[in-house]
Amino acid sequence: MFVKSRGEHASKHVLPKNLALLLCFASFCAGMFFSNRTWMVPDAKGIPWTSRIGGKQFVDYDRNIVVKNEGNSSGDISGSQHSILTMDKAISDLEIKLMASRAEHETIQKDPTMSEGVKNIESILKRNYFMVIGINTAFSSRKRRDSVRATWMPQAEKRKKLEEEKGIIIRFVIGHSSTSGGILDKAIEAEEKVHGDFLRLQHVEGYLELSAKTKTYFATAVSWWDAEFYVKVDDDIHVNLATLGVALARHRKKPRVYIGCMKSGPVLARKGVKYHEPEYWKFGEVGNKYFRHATGQLYAISKDLATYIFINQNLLHKYANEDVSLGAWFIGLDVEHVDDRRLCCGTPPDCEWKAQAGNICAASFDWRCSGICRSVERIVEVHERCGEDKNALWSANFVQTMRTSS
Repeated sequence: MFVKSRGEHASKHVLPKNLALLLCFASFCAGMFFSNRTWMVPDAKGIPWTSRIGGKQFVDYDRNIVVKNEGNSSGDISGSQHSILTMDKAISDLEIKLMASRAEHETIQKDPTMSEGVKNIESILKRNYFMVIGINTAFSSRKRRDSVRATWMPQAEKRKKLEEEKGIIIRFVIGHSSTSGGILDKAIEAEEKVHGDFLRLQHVEGYLELSAKTKTYFATAVSWWDAEFYVKVDDDIHVNLATLGVALARHRKKPRVYIGCMKSGPVLARKGVKYHEPEYWKFGEVGNKYFRHATGQLYAISKDLATYIFINQNLLHKYANEDVSLGAWFIGLDVEHVDDRRLCCGTPPDCEWKAQAGNICAASFDWRCSGICRSVERIVEVHERCGEDKNALWSANFVQTMRTSS
């Protein structure tokens, strides 16, 4: 029979066991010989790592970082230390923005009074503004507000033009009464319908609550408007807007700046006196003075500081006096204090003499009254004698001012 069984046919092609092992070992040795490596990770040398931050391209060639301006390869700047500092600054800015965005989102979600338009803030593209001016006011100060509107605060279409062309926001800042929805709140709502120039805060009004109001103002303003500076001014102060803008523009390149008329008054420990400080013992022995801080009639802070207040508002301690509280919040921070006496001129003849000499004041008031004495009756006179030229604001170029002074 010529057909063989399957077993017989297969048995003739089976290699001996020792020979199979020998062939396997020979194949392994041949692979080692030709490849000359065993599972080595490729060397990353020469492979560039790139990243883009703030319109600049960062390229890492073997840990030597090169910074390239976008679209300009010929202007490469080498120097790892400078590049790392630049990257650290960019990362720090991004972290601040991220924390502010998270805090802003939480505030909007928790605040039942915010409109649906504000709650849908993700769909709103914020524009950049130069400065936000918050005029601190009270329920009983209707006449003061009208006197400000009649003098240095632009109205109606001019105020809209001021926002669009100069990037300057001006609002009267006020919270709510202890009986929400009462006659005081309704009066403000009626006034708002006429003028549209209020910023309402989630805050209960009261003289002893000025520190809390100041904190809430900055936190609210920086969450509503993306500006370079945030200003607080009282409603019995005369302000020259162009001069104030020029004064602030000189510090535009500084990241954390606190501008005002710096002072260091005594800590008043005795009860019953004006500006009494209940926590006087924290400032050392009786008779000591406060740390240097800006007087409360008018001061300005940069965006980074307003964002800091917004993020940490639940942790910041409030002293009896709001200007002391603001100064205390910046103790321990890398903040530049700017003492600018143009922000605290006296009323005529002081501001008038300075204007005639070419040194126009940014703000004027009477120190003995912590504002313009009888401001409702006298602010018009101050405006006429110490006010800047009517076209000064509209012809001012704050960007050019910054470049010239830098």
